[in-house]
Amino acid sequence: MNGRVDLHTSEEEIHLKRGPSGLGFNIVGGSNQQYITNDSGIFVSRIKEGGAAAADGRLQEGDKILMVNGRELNNLLHNEAVDLFREAGEDVLLRVQHKSQVQNGPSGHRGDGEADDPSLAMVVIPTVLAVAAFTIWAVLKYRQRM
Repeated sequence: MNGRVDLHTSEEEIHLKRGPSGLGFNIVGGSNQQYITNDSGIFVSRIKEGGAAAADGRLQEGDKILMVNGRELNNLLHNEAVDLFREAGEDVLLRVQHKSQVQNGPSGHRGDGEADDPSLAMVVIPTVLAVAAFTIWAVLKYRQRM
């Protein structure tokens, strides 16, 4: 248990029904404008409020879209992927890859110096302030004697 963070992926099929504003998300990537170095995949860059993707709730920014209606998105130019989404019809089946961070370490370890128990801050902060106030008082008293 070393406290490092690993990325794990999972795949999911998501069925979206095109709404008045389309599918409700933007994409980035493609073989001609890689979003991630050495990966020509298509990724979700933004979920639009009130759109089909937001209403469904499963598609997330950063997800990699692997397939649209059974067609793989490998090595497509960005504009080819955009056209594929535009021509996908009203009912669209996406195969997506989600990435999630999993911490490999003891539970409760945050790794950023934050206390597990917020009530601890209620004890530590007043104590630190009291020590600081006493130190200032002691320095002033010492200077008065000089």
